[in-house]
Amino acid sequence: MIERIPELRTLSASEKLTLLTELWEDLASNPEDIPITPEQIAEVDRRLEEYRQNPNLGSSWEEVKARILGQKR
Repeated sequence: MIERIPELRTLSASEKLTLLTELWEDLASNPEDIPITPEQIAEVDRRLEEYRQNPNLGSSWEEVKARILGQKR
């Protein structure tokens, strides 16, 4: 993309983050437009089945967040 829009190279890090945020929000507002490959669908199905068979093997969001935040201290 940078080859097609070389002006992107001139943006500051802050401007690039702002652009990234705006692009992400635009994508998120139309999730049905985001293509999903058959391999991605198969992986989601596999993970869902694994969860159904062993629901206690995973971690809650609270546990994951605590581990992540604990590593940054």
